[in-house]
Amino acid sequence: MTLPANQRLEDLFDMPRSGDVLEHQPDSDEAEAGNDIQANLPVLPETLVALDKIESALPAVRGLEASDREMDDLAARASESFDDLMSLGMQVDSRYASEIFAVASTMLGHAITAKTAKMNKKLRMIDLQLKKARLDQTEDSKNITPTAEGRVLNRNDLLRTLLQRDQESAPTDK
Repeated sequence: MTLPANQRLEDLFDMPRSGDVLEHQPDSDEAEAGNDIQANLPVLPETLVALDKIESALPAVRGLEASDREMDDLAARASESFDDLMSLGMQVDSRYASEIFAVASTMLGHAITAKTAKMNKKLRMIDLQLKKARLDQTEDSKNITPTAEGRVLNRNDLLRTLLQRDQESAPTDK
């Protein structure tokens, strides 16, 4: 009698039969052990330094939130004025409507300008933060302490040094 492929593999790898496998539910002890492992992982000093740098940069950025709200308010007011002027322009005589539509167009332009200024300000802040991070990174790379010493050798000097080391470490027969 031939066994199905699954049973042959289960026999080959000494695995339990697929019908015998029960769902494994982790005990509360295992879940607590996983939490303990996460809690006990060492925090890298570089990570802490990077977090400190980010936190020190954030207070300078917080003052810009008021400006963002003002730009949003201006854009909303300009959009409302545009809508009002467009509805007014549709209700007046055609000889007066052109001026009203021109003013409405100007209001829409102001709304777009306010939104664009807000986005440009955010992009400038991101650009400045990237430049600061790049500057900090190059500054940190200049302060690297040497971990080893090196010498410039030509091939013959290197071979001579290796031969001397081999001769010194070779057991001497007496």
